[in-house]
Order: sequence, then structure tokens, then C-alpha cells
Amino acid sequence: MGDRLASARARRIALWTALALAGLILVALAIFQVSKARCFALTGDIVCRVETTAPIVALTFDDGPTPEGVAWTSAVLRRHRARATFFLIGGEVGGREALVRRLLAEGHEIGNHSFSHVRMIGRSAAFYDAEIARTDAALRRAGVPSPSLFRPPYGKKLIGLPGALARHDYRMIMWDVEDPPGAATPRAYAEQMVRAARPGSILLMHVMYRDNRVARAALPLVVEGLQARGLRLVTVSELLRHRR
Repeated sequence: MGDRLASARARRIALWTALALAGLILVALAIFQVSKARCFALTGDIVCRVETTAPIVALTFDDGPTPEGVAWTSAVLRRHRARATFFLIGGEVGGREALVRRLLAEGHEIGNHSFSHVRMIGRSAAFYDAEIARTDAALRRAGVPSPSLFRPPYGKKLIGLPGALARHDYRMIMWDVEDPPGAATPRAYAEQMVRAARPGSILLMHVMYRDNRVARAALPLVVEGLQARGLRLVTVSELLRHRR
């Protein structure tokens, strides 16, 4: 009798242990999905597009600055009389302040993309504060008068980051149109980007590095395609001013 009771108790313990483990896995998966959601954060304000009737969109670029990325991008935008927002990595701004000043002189906007470009989840408040503040300082040294827009690396954000952004008077900017995965040619890339855009969209492109060749080659096609649809390319701040 005692053996049967012990065996039953062991089975119950094993069952509850399995259920608890399954629950933890489900919670972890839920947190992971939330961290990937472009237009959702557990706390704080987040912008992934703007509700507006104006025929405008914001074209944004992440990472860098790099000499080749800035040279190509600024030339394309200047040729088409377009403005954009560049979210720069603080650790890459040092020694490249002239690139930042060039973008500013051409009417573009500069945002904060963290200092070390690591995923901003599961970190301490001090870590978030340092990533924001160090990049803010680097941008101000390069001539950016008052940085106020932040884009989290890889789009990762949960609880701690929104609080840090509030402390530093920054606004979190995400996107609703991004580099299309699997686009093997510049034309395929551009067609998908242009098709997905609508008034108020924030578009994300990566063009700063050598492995961004397809996106870089697609940039003129993206700009031309958007303008052919009657959409004007503006900075994020200008887009926000048209928010209903």
C-alpha cells in the first residue's frame, strides 16, 4: 500500500513538474514574440507609422555611418530631392563626424541607434541609460543639435528600454515596411518595398555595409517608385507633424 501511494505521489510530482516546465516555455515564447512585434511595446510610446491623409512617407536607414553608405545614399536622395532619417550607431560615429555633418547639411535627420548595437532586452537600467547617453553625446559632438528619436537594434524592446527613453526624452521609432527578406535582385527588392508603402509609412532600409549590396542598388528604384505613386519622402519628424 505504501509503495503504491509513493508511486502515485511521484507521478503527481512529475506531472506538475512537466506542466510547470511547459508553462515556462509558453511564457518564454510569448515574451519572444512580443519582443519581435514591430508596433507593440509593453510600456511607453512607440511609433511604427503615422495616421495621415498627406501623401508622405519617411524613408529611414539603420547603422553606420560608413563612407561608402553615406556617399551612395546621399547622392541618390539629392538627385531625387528627397529627405530621410538616419539612425546611427554611436560606436561608429567617432572619427566619422564629417559624414554626420554632411547628412545634416543636406537636410537629413539623425537618430540614435544605440552605442554598441546589441539587443536591448534583459539588460539593466544603467546599461540602457549608457547606450542612449553615449550615443547622444557622440551625435551632439558631430553637430546634431538635439537628438530625440531612437530605434532599438533589431527592433528589440520590452520593459526597461521604454523607461530609459522616457528618462532621456527620446521617442521610439519603429517601422511598418522593411527590407524584404529573400529579395534576390534590386528590382524585386524595390517592388516589394514600394508595394507595401502607404501614406504615413515608415520604411526601413539597410545600405551601410558591403553585404547590403542588393538594398543599396535598389535604393534609386525605391525612391523613384515611391515618387511615381505620388508619395513625398520626408524625415520622421516631419511625418510626425502630420499625425492626426
